[in-house]
Amino acid sequence: MAIGKQVREFRLRLRMTVAELARMSGLSSGMLSKIENGQTAPSLATLHALSAALNVPVTALFRHFEERHDAAHVKAGEGLPIERRGSRSGHVYQLLGHSIGHQQRVEPFLITLTESSEVFPLFEHEGIEFIYMLEGQIDYHHAGKTYRLVPGDSLFFDSAAAHGPENLIELPIKFLSVIVHPQE
Repeated sequence: MAIGKQVREFRLRLRMTVAELARMSGLSSGMLSKIENGQTAPSLATLHALSAALNVPVTALFRHFEERHDAAHVKAGEGLPIERRGSRSGHVYQLLGHSIGHQQRVEPFLITLTESSEVFPLFEHEGIEFIYMLEGQIDYHHAGKTYRLVPGDSLFFDSAAAHGPENLIELPIKFLSVIVHPQE
């Protein structure tokens, strides 16, 4: 079915009818219809003829074959509690999902800061990070600069530079942090 769907997608992109593609590939319209509807599995020779008629490599017809499309659904308040540096000082991290089998690792966190602390941990790690403020106010440090963040503000940065909360202005503070790590 995945191959048939891909053939149809390429055919429609080229604004070709079933009859036109069938003629160009040397197949009958009936056979091409069966392939597109997943009612028959094409031979390698048939795949080669279709790819030549569509002007795409044979491998393009397998692009979505057995491709995984995972999703992580986390109900409100049910994020996985994670212990990280800073958790001990009134910082609560809840992991909201993660990527599987991709070129990069993505970690979305809901971070809640409920207590003032004299020392805030600074983080440095590979990748990039995106912060979106939901509640409260905070001064956030990144690479020698300080940013005042209020609800609706965002901050997107290279996370290899030292970063982290500098001053908690209005508690409680809640923000979404999405960290994208390069895959090792």
